[in-house]
Amino acid sequence: MKIQGNIVDVVTCTVFPGEIKVTDGRIQAIMRLPEAKFDHFILPGFVDAHVHIESSMLIPSEFARLAVVHGTVATISDPHEIANVMGTAGVEYMIENGNRVPFHFNFGAPSCVPATQFETAGAVMDAAVIDRLLSRKEVKYLSEMMNYPGVLSGDEEVLKKIAAAKRRNKPVDGHAPGLTGTNALQYIGAGINTDHECFTYEEGLFKLQHGMKVLIREGSAAKNFEALIPLLSEYPDMIMFCSDDKHPDDLVRGHINQLVLRALAKNIDFWKVIRAATLNPVIHYNLESGLLRTGDFADFIVVNNLSQLKVLQTYIKGILVAENDRSLIEKVSSTVINNFVCHEKNAADFRIVQPAEHAGMSHTLSVKVIEASDGQLITKTFHHPLARLINQDGELVSDIENDILKFTVVNRYADAAPSVAFIKNMGLKTGAIASCVGHDSHNILAAGVSDEVISKAVNAIIREKGGLAVATGDQLEVLPLPVAGIMSNGDALEVAAAYEKIDHAAKKLGSGLSAPFMTLSFMALLVIPQLKLSDKGLFDGGRFEFTSLYD
Repeated sequence: MKIQGNIVDVVTCTVFPGEIKVTDGRIQAIMRLPEAKFDHFILPGFVDAHVHIESSMLIPSEFARLAVVHGTVATISDPHEIANVMGTAGVEYMIENGNRVPFHFNFGAPSCVPATQFETAGAVMDAAVIDRLLSRKEVKYLSEMMNYPGVLSGDEEVLKKIAAAKRRNKPVDGHAPGLTGTNALQYIGAGINTDHECFTYEEGLFKLQHGMKVLIREGSAAKNFEALIPLLSEYPDMIMFCSDDKHPDDLVRGHINQLVLRALAKNIDFWKVIRAATLNPVIHYNLESGLLRTGDFADFIVVNNLSQLKVLQTYIKGILVAENDRSLIEKVSSTVINNFVCHEKNAADFRIVQPAEHAGMSHTLSVKVIEASDGQLITKTFHHPLARLINQDGELVSDIENDILKFTVVNRYADAAPSVAFIKNMGLKTGAIASCVGHDSHNILAAGVSDEVISKAVNAIIREKGGLAVATGDQLEVLPLPVAGIMSNGDALEVAAAYEKIDHAAKKLGSGLSAPFMTLSFMALLVIPQLKLSDKGLFDGGRFEFTSLYD
């Protein structure tokens, strides 16, 4: 195969008219054509430097079918989510399915399964398991080390996992939101190379100044682009772009190409921007993805110009995989694996009765409420008067007028009493929403206006053994996710349309959040401060310990 155009060389930062000759999926030769004139440009395909494929609710092969349309040819894929459900079998599933389509999935060895000891997960992956995974060629790195308290305290298992990656000269991804100063230096000193959780310019700058690479993230829930993008001009070789968590409808609209265009719109130097999306992740993670060099895999995109960057064609290993906004990757058949044990619940299971010792004290006490923020994983602790939550039967109920709703996490791996607390800013005026996409353990999460409607939404998830649900008194809408309870094996565009429909249904209940289900999914993510809820109870992420519901 031969292809001609204006070649964008991200290694030497030059553009020249030329011809690329491809043989057996690799670039055999690149020839300059000094007299030629072309109206299109050829450049390396984009790389998502950190993503959980599972959060798209698509299996890898279906994720690839959408991503290539936007010029993405590779991902640094952390299979942490399915690993917390299925263990090594989940990682194997992702690798096997990803290998069936022309796309570069670069999977990591999940470092935190379970993510913490304060929640119930479906598997345990110790240092010996991680060591075996890292010995595999297709496992490129140690996935995000979320257990930064374990790093700081010198936890033996944590350090063994990091050491296993170091022995094989494989990078170690970080996850330490808000960590700066002495603790951050200790964390970096343990051999951790990146962080995608920075949410302020100052935090990102500190970590860059001390040798850590920063991934600028813009996903469906966490959006840190605006805060961090000024760092690209100052540290161009140490910045990468990532989505982290991308819902299917958002993936239909765009991917890493969106971050590239937004950065260019801020008049940041073209080469700094394009290298952050191509060269930097390939070099850092030692990827096989091509960079338009002789001998590289023929992974490149054809675009209309270098300002609009409209993707006309995407090639992976010399195969045309997308053209004119249409994916050319064929759907492949897939199996279903899962780990779902619990049985349906009653409304009474979600009731909270005022403790006897609080009798007569309601007007002096308050309740700790999880305060969610649109576009952020970090939460705050809101203190709400206990008296406003107590009904005539002495039970604590939702305060719809003040947007304080019941929130529950239900153990999916065993029959156990639900954990129940309160959440602010979900915005529901009626009904409930529930999801089994609940980072990191993927237990069932639900928020709603009453115990009855919460029970209805939760039971819909249990019957499907995973999925999303919107429930009212007389209606129920469900998006089944049969693969590990967190992914669909259906057609990517159909799943995206179904998700868009159920997302709209959630917003019709009153939620003003840009992505209600994505926000809900992070309310059990204990490693992100501040107040969260696990299936075992209310959790203070700042102190890293359980806390009382009452003040």
